[in-house]
Amino acid sequence: MEAVAKLNDDRVRVLGTAVARIAESWRLTNEQLGAILGLSPATASRLRSGTFLMEPHSKAFELGQHLLRLFRGLDALMGSDDEASISWLKAANLDLAGRPLDLIRTIKGLSEVTHYVDDFRAHV
Repeated sequence: MEAVAKLNDDRVRVLGTAVARIAESWRLTNEQLGAILGLSPATASRLRSGTFLMEPHSKAFELGQHLLRLFRGLDALMGSDDEASISWLKAANLDLAGRPLDLIRTIKGLSEVTHYVDDFRAHV
């Protein structure tokens, strides 16, 4: 039982750190990060500082996993160039019918943008 608790603690800490680093890399505001994860800007700030941990079965945790998947896919496509990723996120995308940065603020949009990046990577 202790091993399961330790595994959950590790997953929570690792994902929280990863999400905070993504927010820093993509220069997301606390409002933007909160909207993506379904958290208030104040809670997003606490997440970034490490004083808030997402529960393993929460919606925020699940959305954080999707955000990490999007980051990893986009990072691979852009050759680990954060500026290129930011530019892509902010640019209008005709295929997605909007700016990815705006679209990922909803669950549907985060899913669609993640699938779009995954599909694009499959062709590369």
